[in-house]
Amino acid sequence: MFFCKKRNINGFLLIDKPIGISSNNALQQVKNIFNAKKAGYIGTLDPLASGILPVCFGESTKFAYYLNDIDKRYNVIAKLGEKTSTFDSDGIIIKKRIISFTNLELNNALKELTGTINQIPSMYSAIKYNGVPLYKYARQGLNVIRNTRQVQIYKLSLVEKKNNLIELNVHCSKGTYIRTLIDDLGEKLGCGAHVVSLRRTAIGLFSCTQLVTIPDLTELLHKENINTLDNLLMPIDTPISFLPKVYLSQKQSYNFKLGQKIDFKSNIKNSLVRVLEQEEQVFIGLGKIYIEAKLIPHRLISLSTN
Repeated sequence: MFFCKKRNINGFLLIDKPIGISSNNALQQVKNIFNAKKAGYIGTLDPLASGILPVCFGESTKFAYYLNDIDKRYNVIAKLGEKTSTFDSDGIIIKKRIISFTNLELNNALKELTGTINQIPSMYSAIKYNGVPLYKYARQGLNVIRNTRQVQIYKLSLVEKKNNLIELNVHCSKGTYIRTLIDDLGEKLGCGAHVVSLRRTAIGLFSCTQLVTIPDLTELLHKENINTLDNLLMPIDTPISFLPKVYLSQKQSYNFKLGQKIDFKSNIKNSLVRVLEQEEQVFIGLGKIYIEAKLIPHRLISLSTN
């Protein structure tokens, strides 16, 4: 590597996570490519899954929480007639059944799984029980009682059904387990089903058109083209780009960065906002405007050249 000291970089990147590695493995590869001091990902994808994995660097990690809460979209292919221990093709087949449902029964099942639904997470999930991920209990043959979780399925649409495979597009809220959704669908159809392919295609307004791959980043690293690598990074406030912007004068910005309340008249009321310094057009932090025309610092950034 042409630099050895860990770099203090800030920004946001959408990685196309490949199949076969964990989300953390993908993060560590990207972090090493950029030689970054600090980085984190948003929204875990199973090793089986591919697609959008947002990565925040440096100060951008302060705003990852807000992106984690928004809706997501997936494309999923499921195999009918087989139920597995993990609800996907990595598990052991525990039951086989004949596929005998009609198109009407399929449409009705999809409708029943649309809207507000309750899910019981798989034992092979990363949810923690007494500080330990459920999948670790499952690997020891233990079964833990899991609480039902309420999620929103905004849209569940059929793309194609061919032989024993079915392809669906899913638009859902945070916290939705696609493997559990497919297992529930299989039970409603009376034949069982499990995930064989899963790709996250969107998180909020971010789509696959903005993705970069790990091989592409590695190639730039080998070419020692660090400037091109850094130019791929989106601004620090990208995770909260859905929030409105407000601009402060130089004096107001100075006081805001000291954590002081700012007198601020705006049509925006009782809302989080992105705060920028007017003259330099530079993002300085997240604020909240209250009804009494006050802008209060909520989360500030601290840029360093070290």
